[in-house]
Amino acid sequence: MMPHLAMNLHCSPSLFALSAILCLAPFSPADEAVLPGVGAAMQEMVAKNEIAGAVTVVVTKDKVLHLEITGLADVASKREMMPDALFWIASMTKPVTGTAVLMLQDEGKLNVADPVAKYLPEFAALKTPSGKPANLTITQILTHTSGLGEAGGEGVKNAKTLADLVPLWLAAPMQYEPGAKWKYTQSGINAAARIVEVVSGMTFDEFLQKRLFDPLGMKDTTFYPTDAQRARLATSYAKNKDTDTLVSVPPREDFGTRGRPPQGNGGLYSTAPDYARFCQMLLGGGARDGVRILSVDAMKFLSTPQTPDAMPVGFFQNDTFGQHGTKYGWGIGTSILRTPHEGVAAMLSPGTYGHGGAWGTQAWCDPVHGVAYVMMVQRANFPNSDASNVRRAFQQAAADALRKK
Repeated sequence: MMPHLAMNLHCSPSLFALSAILCLAPFSPADEAVLPGVGAAMQEMVAKNEIAGAVTVVVTKDKVLHLEITGLADVASKREMMPDALFWIASMTKPVTGTAVLMLQDEGKLNVADPVAKYLPEFAALKTPSGKPANLTITQILTHTSGLGEAGGEGVKNAKTLADLVPLWLAAPMQYEPGAKWKYTQSGINAAARIVEVVSGMTFDEFLQKRLFDPLGMKDTTFYPTDAQRARLATSYAKNKDTDTLVSVPPREDFGTRGRPPQGNGGLYSTAPDYARFCQMLLGGGARDGVRILSVDAMKFLSTPQTPDAMPVGFFQNDTFGQHGTKYGWGIGTSILRTPHEGVAAMLSPGTYGHGGAWGTQAWCDPVHGVAYVMMVQRANFPNSDASNVRRAFQQAAADALRKK
């Protein structure tokens, strides 16, 4: 028996299409896979033109508690949202990159305390703004505390591999002394992906496919969607501030096309059920359905802050978003909530970890309650996607329903 699939009646797919989806449902059976109130909360976001549609999932390590679709994948064609709709998940790629690095640490092939230059020799000559040897570590590049410069210009547009990006990062001036502060740095995450390639002998996309996606059954998670997968891609929208309507936004040119680097900072496309499998592995202490991906020790690097307690980190470090920087820590590719605060973190437990994406996608694992919240939307111009009203509405409705179970 497959989980019940909920959808708003105004956007129900055909019985044939629904049957096909259920046959492919990627979760373990559950008696009830709809949390009351979540659909209504998401439908309100659609009615307010915050999003065109959404797929929401809540899972434990071995069960789906909720799977629901709302609204449209494409407004112009009135294409209905489906559970297997594909989304650009952007920075939700980062915990996947951290996982890849920790898999190699489990095998004794690297250590996150190692200098980056051990694997990327070009980094040995890198100097800090004060002129000292940078001596960046893998931990620093994965926690956004390295100070590494960002690549830009035509070189980035012409890059075909991660190796092509290395000299571009090194040509950019370092931003600050390593370890001095936290600053979101895309180049560091991509450097970690390049280290995975050097150590494993595979391209980053090949490593993830063989070592992570295939073992977990993540059949729709990829850097390079096929034509069939692209047919399921949800359209991205931006909200027009003058008319309060949603306007379609073209896909990002720097991601999704073969011949472009498999960027560990934000290159992945996925579905809500696929990413929920990844979250189930995390909730399971590094294993899902008997398939172990990470050791218990490795999991601590993802779920425990690797940044100093007093260091402000994350995306709430201004007056607009509450100056909550010290209420977060950063793990190996993950944001970690130290202390819940009003808004999107009010319903979460201390120690909740995960990551959002630029176009509003979210995935957070709450280890205290043993659940993960996964939300897929495609909205391009949230003032702060991590602080979006859509994320808050989903998580609050789901948490409220869970408390009543």
